[in-house]
Amino acid sequence: MTHLVVLGVADKETAERALDIAGDLSQQELLQLEDAAYVFKDDKGKPRVHQTLNTTGVGAAGGALWGTLIGLLFLNPLLGLAVGAASGAVAGRLTDIGINDDLIKQIGGQLDQGRAAVFLLARSATVDRVVEAFRPLNPAVIQTNLSKENEEDLVRELQPS
Repeated sequence: MTHLVVLGVADKETAERALDIAGDLSQQELLQLEDAAYVFKDDKGKPRVHQTLNTTGVGAAGGALWGTLIGLLFLNPLLGLAVGAASGAVAGRLTDIGINDDLIKQIGGQLDQGRAAVFLLARSATVDRVVEAFRPLNPAVIQTNLSKENEEDLVRELQPS
């Protein structure tokens, strides 16, 4: 089962550091991420979203491959490549996998000016090591899909020592 944890952090730079930490933990196989993102409020108070999973790019790559194969069948691989990449990009753009975009926008709209929220969707985690890595960022738990008891433990564990 995947678990979603949304952490409130001080600003955009802290959110970017959080994603770097998550990437490092993932490389060490301490955190198996499905998706990650952050949202922050810009100077004009508008929520800005940064997602790590680019469905448009993935769709374009897949569409290009299939388009080339189909193009070869009809003796026009360049046309097949172009049409496949375009249709794949559109399909990827319309696909919502991972963290729900509406949830990201909703939480982003509730943030105070300059603050940010980090979204982590993980399959598994070595919880004590992950908490230890994130604690220096002084995050606040905004939302999770953990059990109430596990969420309370997470909130307690993320408190500065």
